[in-house]
Amino acid sequence: MYALACLQAICEGDVATMSPSSAAGIGGGAILRCNLTFPAIGATTLLSMSLAYPTASEKAQPMTSQAALASKLNPPASLSSQILRSGILDRVSAFAGTRLLLVQASAGFGKTTAMIQCMAHFKDQGRATAWLTLDSADDDLVRFLDCFNAALDGITGVQREGGATAEDRPVGERALAIAARMAGEPAPFALFIDDFECIQESTVIGWVREMVNRLPPHGLLVVGSRHRPDLGLGRLRARGHLLEIGVDQLRFSKDETEHFLQRELSVPLSSEDVDQIHARTEGWVTALWLASLALDGHDAPSQFISHFSGTDRLVADYLAEEVLARQTPQVRDFLLRTSVLRHVCVGACRALLPDVESERLLAELEKDNLFLIPIKGDEQGYRYHSLFAGFLRARLAKEFPTEVLRLHRAASEWYEHQGRPVPAIDHAIEGRDFPRALRLLSARAPRLLDEGRMLLLARMFDAVPFSLLGDYPALQVVYVWALCFSRGPHHAMDALSRSGLLQSKVPEWQAHVRAVRPSLLLMMDRFEEAYACGEEALSLRTNGTPFANAMLANVMALIGLFMGRCEQARALLDGSRDALDAQASAFNGMYSESIGGLIDLQEGRQRQAAVRFRLAVEATRHPSSFSHHANGNAWAGVLHACSLYEANDLVQASRLLQCYVPLVKEVGLADPIILGDVVLARIAHAQGDMDRALRILTELEYSGHARRIPRVVANARLERGRLFMMQGQGSSAKMELDCAGDEVLWQRIKRFRLPASELEDIVLSRLRWQVGYGDSRAACASLGQEIDRAVAESRHRRALKLRVLLAMAHYRSGDAGKAQVIMRDILHESCAEGYVRLIVDEGPMVAVLVGLCHAQMANARRHDPTLVAYVSNLLEAFGDVADSTAVARPGQVPLPEPLTLKESRVLQLLSEGFSNRAIAGKLFVSDSTVRTHLRNVNSKLNAHSRTQAVAIARRIGIV
Repeated sequence: MYALACLQAICEGDVATMSPSSAAGIGGGAILRCNLTFPAIGATTLLSMSLAYPTASEKAQPMTSQAALASKLNPPASLSSQILRSGILDRVSAFAGTRLLLVQASAGFGKTTAMIQCMAHFKDQGRATAWLTLDSADDDLVRFLDCFNAALDGITGVQREGGATAEDRPVGERALAIAARMAGEPAPFALFIDDFECIQESTVIGWVREMVNRLPPHGLLVVGSRHRPDLGLGRLRARGHLLEIGVDQLRFSKDETEHFLQRELSVPLSSEDVDQIHARTEGWVTALWLASLALDGHDAPSQFISHFSGTDRLVADYLAEEVLARQTPQVRDFLLRTSVLRHVCVGACRALLPDVESERLLAELEKDNLFLIPIKGDEQGYRYHSLFAGFLRARLAKEFPTEVLRLHRAASEWYEHQGRPVPAIDHAIEGRDFPRALRLLSARAPRLLDEGRMLLLARMFDAVPFSLLGDYPALQVVYVWALCFSRGPHHAMDALSRSGLLQSKVPEWQAHVRAVRPSLLLMMDRFEEAYACGEEALSLRTNGTPFANAMLANVMALIGLFMGRCEQARALLDGSRDALDAQASAFNGMYSESIGGLIDLQEGRQRQAAVRFRLAVEATRHPSSFSHHANGNAWAGVLHACSLYEANDLVQASRLLQCYVPLVKEVGLADPIILGDVVLARIAHAQGDMDRALRILTELEYSGHARRIPRVVANARLERGRLFMMQGQGSSAKMELDCAGDEVLWQRIKRFRLPASELEDIVLSRLRWQVGYGDSRAACASLGQEIDRAVAESRHRRALKLRVLLAMAHYRSGDAGKAQVIMRDILHESCAEGYVRLIVDEGPMVAVLVGLCHAQMANARRHDPTLVAYVSNLLEAFGDVADSTAVARPGQVPLPEPLTLKESRVLQLLSEGFSNRAIAGKLFVSDSTVRTHLRNVNSKLNAHSRTQAVAIARRIGIV
């Protein structure tokens, strides 16, 4: 008892009350040293340790064997396939003042791997480290202290006290001795404890909490746990002593997913497959690894990925063993029954399980990190990880098949009472309560149609037996429109023929039928039939059907644009806007803005078109939608992405196209399919990935064959030919153009102004080849005729592209002066509208011309700074092409090595009489750099002086 009194005195900081002899009897100097750093370790905690845990002489406590202890003190071996988590390491390095680094996530998110990499990182920094892996047997203070003390040996470099003396000491005394060891360590250290969720004993957790609070400034405890440990996290966070690495940080990014799969799989996946498997796994590392096991050597990887879910055997086995089997019966039952919910909240859970303490269980699940993910923007809402949810639903259907329908119906009723019709409809359908679903749809479907939520509507209707729609003509109308813009014209035509709408005499349904017919014909590329059908429908329009009237006007405006009747198209667009009532249809508004943008684009108003396309995309965003990409704005989305590409925002354009292109392919719209894949191929080429560019175009060509749309096939071949020209493969390019040259097809296309063929048709492609590889002088005359025709038709963007080719033709034919004059005019015009890729996509020859014009502008006494900045941005957009490419022309003296663009610009300024220092000032380089360029110029031109270099350059047409 005297020892306990002394221990209490130590814990309260009252060391002075103890005699040296008594102090020595329970630790002496060690305790005194410990007390200087730990002034109050917590009397209650340590007294409870002493009272609850007798000495080893009173209770024989089995100790860990040396072999078992060694395995616990060494981290698992690192695998060669591990991905370096540089983001986590950077975060750890940047966070100063940390006492506790908590790595917390559900099973399989890579906690241990992240800790191992942090340990190696600390070692590289010279910090001492030690490792301890816990198991259920360590949920005992005596055993835990023994293991913890052994782990400290790796930090202090001094073996702990052994033998009976150490083990016979009271547990409180041993706890103080360990604290003293940590306090006495002078060098920075980090102690790693993994699988901390194995510890449930409050006394053990309390001791660790005290250790964290009183670590020396250079000490760090790294804890890995599936659950949130009770280590006083709030106080540590408030003091800046806590760094948390959670699920969001542990998830693999898309790049990490791609890197991991490249290492694991013998056959590379397409970027679309990587995107899909990354989305399905949500960055869950173990799921990626399990998927890679099944994928490696799979005959159809894309098909496997599209169906990969929590029901796959490997994933299901892992979740069953590592997650579900570890739960209490109550938690297990709660997980299974609430898995029917897409959004998990207390109210919905109570509706499903009225006799269960849902709030408490949800709090426990969140604390235990059990694949429960908070929903952004909803403080009370969660969702289960998609693979975990799929696994739970499959297990629920197997174990409690009769409960599934009841749970869905209860959820539907609750959501209806909450005024949330969309999830109420979904759950009614999944509960096979079709009368309720149809009643709810009747009230909500027209609004969803106006919002453009076509995919959502199509999915809902597909799940309802079509025979039940017979008594709901309004729903049949909505279904046909939804199919038109989500699955394509053929599916919509089939639904229309199966419905009773064609025979209906009701004026409202007749108006919708008259409006949908030209829409379907337009989407089938049957423009003449669509126009005739639409003209008749326009003459029969009646009031009372704003959606149908607005759609008809929009469709006819688009057909009018395609047929070159722009004034009629504008008038129809105004009519479309007038047809909308106060509750305006966002979808029709999107459609109108997209068509208006196409008119602006043809007439050269690039900036105005870009604004319209952006507005069109935003028109159908809906806050309750899973993603605005799922709404009816895929056409507008592709146009918006193309405008971003034109502005050289390649990253954002690529990201959007990867969302929108699959949607337009599902519908089968030829122009957005062509534009989307062509731009994706150009982005890949600009990023140096020629293989991916060609693969995209091959898939585009195959898609055209499969859909029986010849112009999709032809445009894929034209673009492949253009890429070959950019690569200097003239003969290969010629073969592609010959294959694409179906004269009957192109004669038909020539009668229309189709967005996909505005800048890329057989005429323009052949002229491009003639400029680069054929008779460039003859091309000048042909280009002049095409430019005049485009201007006469108010197709100013096409005329601008043709003028770029004309400048190239003059340059290659030897008339550099004429080429520069044309290019200067182009740059003045394109600057106002912000064109970038229209010019840059023509490659090396244009890069040289733009560079020469830039040098002249910078030299001019009076110049437009906006124009100079624009041209500078153009040169940056050319990238390596602008720095390293020169273009030869017929009649030019062949150079052993062509001039780079920078050398050409130096030579141009030199020919204008500028000194080295003046040239350096204009180009923002040093004098020595200018001298280096001049030496290279003299060498390449075989000149012996500056004057001779200029003379040679003028003779061969370089300046």
